[in-house]
Amino acid sequence: MGERGVVNKVEVFRALHHGRTPDDPLVLPGPWDAAAARVLAETGFPALATPSAGIADSLGYTDGGVPAEEMFAAVARIARAVDVPVSADLEDGYGLAPKELVDRLLETGAVGCNLEDSHRGVLKDPRQHADWLAEVRAAAGDRLFLNARIDTFARGVADPERALERAALYVAAGADCVYPIHAPAGRLPLLRAGIRGPINVMGRLDGEGPSPTELGELGASRVTFGPGLQRRAVAVLRDIAAGLR
Repeated sequence: MGERGVVNKVEVFRALHHGRTPDDPLVLPGPWDAAAARVLAETGFPALATPSAGIADSLGYTDGGVPAEEMFAAVARIARAVDVPVSADLEDGYGLAPKELVDRLLETGAVGCNLEDSHRGVLKDPRQHADWLAEVRAAAGDRLFLNARIDTFARGVADPERALERAALYVAAGADCVYPIHAPAGRLPLLRAGIRGPINVMGRLDGEGPSPTELGELGASRVTFGPGLQRRAVAVLRDIAAGLR
């Protein structure tokens, strides 16, 4: 795909995040391979967001254990399989310099990425991470949609003010969206009031948490599901396999 085609897709993807009503957040299911991506695109979803944990499981690795080259190759297969925009979960960037990270992601055909602010379970210094995000933004220009994941809640920091502080730094650094992963649903209105721009929230597929519509009404601009779909698919396969025995 030429650069103009990539830019057109990222413009479409960016526009999907804006002008939405609270009862209509952007729902981005997570394909773990090309076949899953085709199914989701054919179902009518306007864009997709790959899950690093789901891809890791499909490639035989533990979460966080996929080598960078294998993750980029998996994202490329997914992006090549569909016409809709694809955003990629790139964990914490695999230690790559910003320009190399951007160049390698653009080569896959993806139009966006998640970048998290912890490494091996430890939160990064927020100002240093914001500086790094600013370098990624400078290297990408307007060619990529940057979703800055905030890991405070996931790392046991329950105070929402810490998430808000990081969100402000990351938005100022050029993030298009922030993702306070595992934020309690009850904290979403406070986060929504204190964050400029779109907010990504993780939804659940087991019926135990709020629906995507309810998350939107609480403040989510977009809803993703991490490896939830891949794990549900594995559970269905396990049931089918058991029936064959």
